[in-house]
Order: sequence, then structure tokens, then C-alpha cells
Amino acid sequence: MRIAKWTMLAGLMAATAWGQTGASLYRTKCANCHGAKGEGRAAIKDSSLLTAEAKQRTDAEMTEAIATGGKKKSSAHAYERKGVSAEQVKLLVQYIRELQR
Repeated sequence: MRIAKWTMLAGLMAATAWGQTGASLYRTKCANCHGAKGEGRAAIKDSSLLTAEAKQRTDAEMTEAIATGGKKKSSAHAYERKGVSAEQVKLLVQYIRELQR
């Protein structure tokens, strides 16, 4: 258990050491479609992360959507295949939760 905590901490430290914060990842990977503050784009259906439905999604559902495209298997997401690590996905989920407050 102690090793797992250190591994996770090391991963987060490495991610932030290289400027990989949830905010910076969101700006480069998500903001184009979901908007700078999660408000979405009018031209893209269901792109707001601030709706009641989006806020009700669990972290696991959001993680799956970002990493693998979720239930719809959206290739626009599926960032796991595009080199985004599990730790980076976690940072994105945490940042999106901040936007939703």
C-alpha cells in the first residue's frame, strides 16, 4: 500500500514538474470543444461539462470517457490511444470537477 501511494505521488509530481497540470492539459486537449471554462460550444452537441447530467457522471465514467471514448467509444476522446497517461486523465478529471463547482 505504501509503495502504491509513493508511486502515485511520484507520478503526480512528475506530471506537474513538466507543467502537466489539469488546467494545462485541459487547455491543450479539451478546451477546443468543451470551452475554456467547460461551457461547451454551441456548434457541438452535448459539449458542455457544466450541465446537471455532466455533473452527475461519476469519476469512473468521466475517466472512461476521456481515456477510451466512453460508452459511445468516441474516437475524439480515446486519449489513452493518443499517449495520454492514466495520471494525466486523473488530472483532467480533477480539473473538470473544479470547473463544475
